[in-house]
Amino acid sequence: MNILRCPLDGLLLLEPRVFGDARGFFMETWNRRRYAEAGIDADFVQDNISVSRQGILRGLHFQNPNAQGKLVSVLQGEVFDVAVDIRRASPTFGKWHGTRLSSENKRQFYIPPGFAHGFVVLSEQAMFHYKCTRFYSPADELAIRWDDPDLGIEWPLQNPRLSDKDARAPRLRDLPPERLF
Repeated sequence: MNILRCPLDGLLLLEPRVFGDARGFFMETWNRRRYAEAGIDADFVQDNISVSRQGILRGLHFQNPNAQGKLVSVLQGEVFDVAVDIRRASPTFGKWHGTRLSSENKRQFYIPPGFAHGFVVLSEQAMFHYKCTRFYSPADELAIRWDDPDLGIEWPLQNPRLSDKDARAPRLRDLPPERLF
């Protein structure tokens, strides 16, 4: 497995070993020992899959309390995936990192607690897999506006389709500081 450290501390981009031939391919998507050696010593408790059409943007979401770490990947299609550092004491607070995840590149993106997360679907459809370190807690979930000008995220799509909740999300600066990390 190839491990790429991202510019924001804690974010990891993983390239699992893929064994392929004329029949298809095999890859290991989780191995506690191997991933701990890579820096992901997490206890995952919940897996989720979402399917979205092209142009759908989900995020930027996070939970606090009950913060989730996430190991994400794309099983079908392609997305542009983004993590935003919302750790107030971090030197990269308010900075973002984006990467393309696809069924073709088979990359995984680890987003530890302390980051908001979102993605936009670039392909006709995408099947997105989340492996989470905490259970989903609707009472603890918050969102940040996808196009917050203070963040300046360079999304590869100008007019995404959003849920009502995501369309109403506040800017990072308008969130109560005690709800950040």
